[in-house]
Amino acid sequence: MTDAPRDPVADLLAALTLTDTGARTSEDIFTAPSLWTPQRRVFGGQVMAQAVLSAMRTVEPDRFIHSMHGYFLRPGDIDQPITFSVDRIHDGRSFSTRRTQAYQDGRPILSMIASFQDDDPGLEHQAAMPIDVPAPESLPSAADILGAIDHPAAQYWAKGRPFDMRHVDTPVYLHASGDQVAHQAVWLKCLERLPDDENLHRAALAYASDYSILEPILRRHGLGWSTPGLKMASLDHAMWWHRFARVDEWLLYVQESPNAIGGRGLSTGRIFTHDGMLVASVAQEGMVRVPGVQ
Repeated sequence: MTDAPRDPVADLLAALTLTDTGARTSEDIFTAPSLWTPQRRVFGGQVMAQAVLSAMRTVEPDRFIHSMHGYFLRPGDIDQPITFSVDRIHDGRSFSTRRTQAYQDGRPILSMIASFQDDDPGLEHQAAMPIDVPAPESLPSAADILGAIDHPAAQYWAKGRPFDMRHVDTPVYLHASGDQVAHQAVWLKCLERLPDDENLHRAALAYASDYSILEPILRRHGLGWSTPGLKMASLDHAMWWHRFARVDEWLLYVQESPNAIGGRGLSTGRIFTHDGMLVASVAQEGMVRVPGVQ
């Protein structure tokens, strides 16, 4: 797809529908479309979710993804489909490991390793969800904040994304207000009900996890996405799925940046259900370049 999205959720489902090419060498080969973005570069969360689904397609259905580690190697082109090759590295008694490479024009744009596990019993504990967080229904959506702004990026954030994103604090879309802190929380939910496919929900959660994870870096330095000359790009992304949750129900994404140096910033995140169950943990390092800052 190369046009501006008309139905973001339908576009999401189309992007997460893989085509098995039937090619078999030492790897499994799949293809998937690219979605439109105003920057005309493939959204990192999209190619990551597609890579996750590609790996899922090669694992027994009773074995679920619990972690992935990926590197973004090159910008993706929205005018081209993406080819995914999956190497079945290992299948053990309880765990399976897969390596997925995403290609355009024969060059890799993402390299990822994912691990899968049987549903086994074991010790259990989790970090607590923050208390006194406003309900998502009480907060403005991106459409409320940006919908009247006549700019392609603003309209895309307001109406073109398949997820409703609601910042607990004032968002940093245009500028950062309030205290310059290196943490924030964002409620998120898919705009429409999704099919009852657990792997689809896990992949969609990976998709959404890339939206705002680097924003605590901007907030710490009083910057917004519209800062003139700002350049940001995801470098790598790690994710751990702890418990299953639907992405078409409200989830709280609690984020923090412990460090920024050398034109890079690191952010971590925890994703909770509305009733406080820890669903996933996330870490990402990104390139962050600001004019005038060496």
